[in-house]
Amino acid sequence: MSSSERFDCHYCKDSLLGKKYTMKEDTQYCTKCYENLFANCCEACSLPIGCNFKDLSYKDHHWHEQCFKCAKCSRSLVEKAFAAKEDLLLCTECYAHDYSSKCNTCKKTIMPGSRKMEYKGNSWHETCFLCHRCQQPIGTKSFIPKDSGYFCVPCFEKQFAYQCCACKKAITTGGVTYQDKPWHRECFLCIGCRKQLLGQRFTSRENYPYCLECFSNLYAKKCVGCTKSISSLAGAKYISFEERQWHSECFSCMQCSVSLVGRGFLTHRDDILCTDCGREK
Repeated sequence: MSSSERFDCHYCKDSLLGKKYTMKEDTQYCTKCYENLFANCCEACSLPIGCNFKDLSYKDHHWHEQCFKCAKCSRSLVEKAFAAKEDLLLCTECYAHDYSSKCNTCKKTIMPGSRKMEYKGNSWHETCFLCHRCQQPIGTKSFIPKDSGYFCVPCFEKQFAYQCCACKKAITTGGVTYQDKPWHRECFLCIGCRKQLLGQRFTSRENYPYCLECFSNLYAKKCVGCTKSISSLAGAKYISFEERQWHSECFSCMQCSVSLVGRGFLTHRDDILCTDCGREK
């Protein structure tokens, strides 16, 4: 640089030759002008953070390196974990002591950043949230509260759940009780056709459940007229005579087919006849 060339502060125009200066956006400033124009004020001491100091920032707030301390215990937070509470910076120990939840089992503080479990306003260290029966950590698995304890699903089923009398597995939801025995909804089936009986009319024989159709086919009396089953369970009306049964609509004269319901009739061998046809015999 020749003696005719000048190297001045962009703001106050004082020569910077042989002096300290700071560059900002390719423009030079003397340290005094730079601090007056651009330096941030420290949140702790309110003094400018000059060129000779580190500027530590957090959420648009700035501190001198030596001023970046815990608001409660005054320990330095430089290169350490910290937490913010109501515009105050706190070391993790102070924050945990004043604001962190306590473990419902061991009663110790749950430190910020550590894994924890929460349920209905209570908190636990992950390693303290144990199944009441097997004493193993439940972690992120499903669990079931019972009385004052918490159970993993396998332990709850072993200790409390009813077992389906059909498949012998635990019933956790949607069970059916029949003849004082528990069933899964999907296991409560007709013993004949294996159709689900839930919501259907059914009956039983020898403690086995049957749908009406299967029960009628297996055990109901047969109509002499049509040979089909007569099921009183389904509300069918029928006529009984000398240990023989007919559907009401099938009880008719064997010769002229007139209905005999509510009318007199005669018998000829095994035939049922109206009085007119019977006299002809």
